[in-house]
Amino acid sequence: MARTPPPPAQQQLIDRLRRHLADEPVTREVSMFGGRCVMVAGKILVSVGEDGGMLLRVADGDDDELLRRPGAARAEMGAGRDMGPGWIRVAASAVETDEDLGTWLGPALAYNRAVTGRAARRQG
Repeated sequence: MARTPPPPAQQQLIDRLRRHLADEPVTREVSMFGGRCVMVAGKILVSVGEDGGMLLRVADGDDDELLRRPGAARAEMGAGRDMGPGWIRVAASAVETDEDLGTWLGPALAYNRAVTGRAARRQG
């Protein structure tokens, strides 16, 4: 049976994430949380929704600051069931540019590195 292609907004963000994460070790994609989840070093980094928004996993301590950003909300697993600190829903409108996407990926990658014990990759 043929797979149904993802909606255009989801596919576009997945493609952008692939470019941003090209130098990260051991990335893989799985279906999870109603979207396409990108794992880095065996841990969830981000899940891309059909609407082109994201679900991010970040450090609990970064949660309050990140939730003050435009387009951010506490992630929910079903109506009224929030996922708790460290899980943030980011609207598609908040990741329209690659710069926007990078500002959200930074805290998610930092958390991923902390829980996997990986060092930050060198720039340049």
